[in-house]
Amino acid sequence: MFAYLVRRLFLMLVTLFGISVVIFFLLRIVPGNIVDILFAAAGYVDPADKANLEKELGIDQPLIVQYWHWIIGFLRGDFGYSYVSEKPALQEILPRIPITARLAGLALLFSASIGIPLGVISAVKQGTKLDYTLRVISLSGLSLPSFWLGLLILTASVAMFGQMPIFNPNPKTWLEAFATYAVPAAAVGFRSAALTMRITRSSMLEVLRQDYIRTARAKGASDAAVNYHHALKNAILPVITVIGIEAAFLIGGLIVTETVFNIPGVARFLVEAIRWRDYPIVQNLVMFIAVVVVFANFTVDMLYAVFDPRIRYTD
Repeated sequence: MFAYLVRRLFLMLVTLFGISVVIFFLLRIVPGNIVDILFAAAGYVDPADKANLEKELGIDQPLIVQYWHWIIGFLRGDFGYSYVSEKPALQEILPRIPITARLAGLALLFSASIGIPLGVISAVKQGTKLDYTLRVISLSGLSLPSFWLGLLILTASVAMFGQMPIFNPNPKTWLEAFATYAVPAAAVGFRSAALTMRITRSSMLEVLRQDYIRTARAKGASDAAVNYHHALKNAILPVITVIGIEAAFLIGGLIVTETVFNIPGVARFLVEAIRWRDYPIVQNLVMFIAVVVVFANFTVDMLYAVFDPRIRYTD
């Protein structure tokens, strides 16, 4: 087990190093930088001023030197300064992480608490009207774009209550916090719930055909015990995989939702930083998202052994 953990940790570090190289050089390949954008917005270009600003920001140096300075500073905890606000990059990023984390967490909770039970019911009631209804709902969830669903919710809110949901960055109580994040979380979690439901249904149908399920029924086990203790327990691994992928995706994939609902989260801030070629912000945000994705995959692998005793990670 120890050797496996060391091996996985090494692979995680190699993956993060590769991502750092890719994102750094991809940003430099894109035409234009922050200096070009600023001078274009001002309407004039003074070569001397432009050269001085590039030197001040350090973007006149060779790319290898720029990468070396950034990665060494990153490893030391020095994340640089934003080109736009001139504030420390960490100071700009940290306040936005809890906002996106709350939104993603609530969306994931909505997805799992709705998708798994409905998936089990759909599998148990296979071929019935209820099954067909749930399958249509799940297909609708996979088909409807989250931005369209968000706009529909906002329009319905205006029509019914005369106002749109307003994001409250500093809720004073848990109830206010829930009210702030519930609507956008439901909009983005509907698709995740639909995917979770379909995966749960497919996995459950496969398990319900196994011999040990028939044996459990023959021994007089109740339907609840068979469906939730025996079947779901053995069908949960694909569902865990999907939930882990969704958890990683939601951290950086909430761009549209945060824009529609005017939420100052990580994903929306990343898009704005890319537009301004704010290299320190983009690089650090992408590395943060990469760390979340890598550790989410690692957590999923560890949960396999927890839910399925047959899985063992040996040396």
